[in-house]
Amino acid sequence: MINTPPINHDSTVMRYQGFSLLLSHSALFSTIVISLILLISVIASLALGSTFIPLNAALPAIFGQGSHSTLLLVQEIRLPRIFAGLITGAALGSAGCLIQTMARNRLASPDLLGINNGATLAIILGLIIGNILGSWWLALIGAAACALLIFTLAGRWGRQGYRVLVIGLAIAVMLRSVIELLMSTVSLQHASTLYTWSLGSLVGRGYSASLPAAFGLTLLLPAALLLSRRLALLRFEEDLAASLGLNVNKTQFFIMLLTIGLAGLGVTIGGPIGFIALAAPIIASRFADPAHVPIFRSALIGAIVIICADTLGRITSSHAEVPVGVITSILGGPFLLWVLLSKQ
Repeated sequence: MINTPPINHDSTVMRYQGFSLLLSHSALFSTIVISLILLISVIASLALGSTFIPLNAALPAIFGQGSHSTLLLVQEIRLPRIFAGLITGAALGSAGCLIQTMARNRLASPDLLGINNGATLAIILGLIIGNILGSWWLALIGAAACALLIFTLAGRWGRQGYRVLVIGLAIAVMLRSVIELLMSTVSLQHASTLYTWSLGSLVGRGYSASLPAAFGLTLLLPAALLLSRRLALLRFEEDLAASLGLNVNKTQFFIMLLTIGLAGLGVTIGGPIGFIALAAPIIASRFADPAHVPIFRSALIGAIVIICADTLGRITSSHAEVPVGVITSILGGPFLLWVLLSKQ
């Protein structure tokens, strides 16, 4: 039997046998609102582009109804691309939330720390050495190697927050230089596609590129949610968190593994798309109780930002699409300035 006694005006405890769940009404409401915004963004992305498709034609095309040209555009081009954007945004958004909370710094994100560039470099090396662009495991190896380098140079995350940022930024710049150097040596056959992908792009990314990352996301995101209570304790000083029974080093290790996995999965689909991992957790925190870590809402908002940016990139120019990474970088500059100026 399920017992749901109220704890306060905003929370309810749901108990079933030996299990219990604290349900926040405001968190549930904000999650529903964000999910509806995501649904609207997906529908708009189906309709908008170089060729406009009315909603009364786009929605039936999802289920195989409509003209041949509409079915081709919706089912073969836009739906796979939207799916790729959803997975990429959710992976990057949740990765950003994990590392920002662990480092106790809103500026800590996989792209600013160079983790995304590490994943990108590994994929480019895979292309140059063995023509295996898009292999998801290469991105994980590159992200892990970069994170290990930062961790080694900076020391413990909790007490070295700003040191981590400075070292991460330096490594990110170094890795980006290496990436650009390697791209200058790539044959013309791959140079254009590789350059667009290195900016962050969903062009040509379909189910074959997204399904491995989607499978990984279904494993890593629930694991991150299960660690959310421990992660919330990392907001305190390490000594205080340890006094509350938290194994700080072990928790940081698992959080770092999840961050590497999620960031790597996001990069292997759309390249090193900036701004998402930085902005999604900060925006999600506006809808969250301070006591909770908004991992799931960060994933939803990351997906919203990528879908909207990709749609904007398709309609900005009538001659050529603007890569989604360029759009997010344009948005990221003012957002980063706002974060710096509003930081208490």
